[in-house]
Amino acid sequence: MPADLHLPPIAPGRRPLFGHAIPLLRDRLAFLQNLRAFGPIVRITIGPKSLTVVNSSELIQEMLTSKSHQVSKGLLFEKLKLFGKDALPVAEGSRHLTRRRLMQPAFHRERVSGYVKTMRETVEPVIANWCDGDTLDLKTEMQLMAQGVVMSVAFSSTPEHQRARAILASVDTVFKAAIRRALLPVPVLERLPTRRNRQITHAGGVLHQAVADIITDHRTNPDAYDDVVSLLLAARDETGAALPDDEILSEVTGLLAAGSETTAVVLAWLFHELGRHPDLEQRLHHELDTVLGGRTLTAARLPQLPFTRRLVTETLRLYSPAWLVTRQAIEPLQLGNVTVPAGTDLLWSPYTLHRDAELYPDPQRFDPDRWLPERPQPPKGAFIPFGSGKRQCMGDAFAWTEAISVTALIASRWRLRPIPGTSTRPIGEITVHPSSLRMTAESRQTATTRKAA
Repeated sequence: MPADLHLPPIAPGRRPLFGHAIPLLRDRLAFLQNLRAFGPIVRITIGPKSLTVVNSSELIQEMLTSKSHQVSKGLLFEKLKLFGKDALPVAEGSRHLTRRRLMQPAFHRERVSGYVKTMRETVEPVIANWCDGDTLDLKTEMQLMAQGVVMSVAFSSTPEHQRARAILASVDTVFKAAIRRALLPVPVLERLPTRRNRQITHAGGVLHQAVADIITDHRTNPDAYDDVVSLLLAARDETGAALPDDEILSEVTGLLAAGSETTAVVLAWLFHELGRHPDLEQRLHHELDTVLGGRTLTAARLPQLPFTRRLVTETLRLYSPAWLVTRQAIEPLQLGNVTVPAGTDLLWSPYTLHRDAELYPDPQRFDPDRWLPERPQPPKGAFIPFGSGKRQCMGDAFAWTEAISVTALIASRWRLRPIPGTSTRPIGEITVHPSSLRMTAESRQTATTRKAA
């Protein structure tokens, strides 16, 4: 190794045998946030395994863009192959590029704007069933809503309530298994017939059966649909052959799982913050009343909601759904003055990056106005809620459109009030979700009548 290169330091607090496993498991988010104090790159150990954590926004950007050919998706995404080994989120190399090109037309910005009508028609019946004074489990409500949106838009499917909950529970089970196996990788334990492993197998079966039923319906009625499933069924590879059924199954299952989780937790956190900041809620209501005023939400009206968009942006910053992203060096990789050998497991955290005081003034403060164009903006690569480079989330435009649309639809009709005496803290699972978030639904019409009285 050249003399001017050195290995990254090992973070303090390592214990014999366990390494840093105990503080990591005790509070994952705080542990990763504290690692930022030890420099742009730092090593941690979990048992005998060494992991390299990249903290620098410049080096993260470099790893995801100009040096992306030197890394694979890494440990977490290996465990997410529970959804299928070739699904777009976990595919590698030429297979990933081919599959991305195949799926891209469904997520073109022009087509996404046309999805607003379907989003509206999916969400409005759900929130119309809320009653004044209802106590809502907000994370679950938002997950079911987001799952309904992705199934309606991408699969033209609307499962009945009980089955929708079963699908959601299965997604949660498989996601939790993936993060647990990534943090404490003991492959032999994954193959044992334990109760937990049987639950994971059952959850995977529920997901695959739900998706298989959707695919069967599309095959039976091929002219009735124009969505992601029909796109996959019509696709042909370079030889002219149709995609195998197991690959279509994996692709749709992965999309369903990802679409049910990320936007849902962003929406839950957004309304949590509105409940804590009545002044921001009032500004949101003013914008919605001015722009919509009882009129139908359409794609053409979304650009007229800049404050709503800033609320979503700030929620993505403060509560970035991704708290842990992995890569693995497939050849010697130089980052700054550090060279890591091939096979090194690399980690980075959007959650902690977006809360770095050197990048964001007063980073713990929820301040949507930090995104006003006249305010100083963070440097390139410091705000990447959907990743960057060739593996940037293909559905980012869809997620932006969905988050802004659902926020507008809910806030036009309801106020979600915090329940006194309850507390909520971020938990790092597959996404950063609320520990517990129950809120009371209050009709805006009722609130106006009370105020007038």
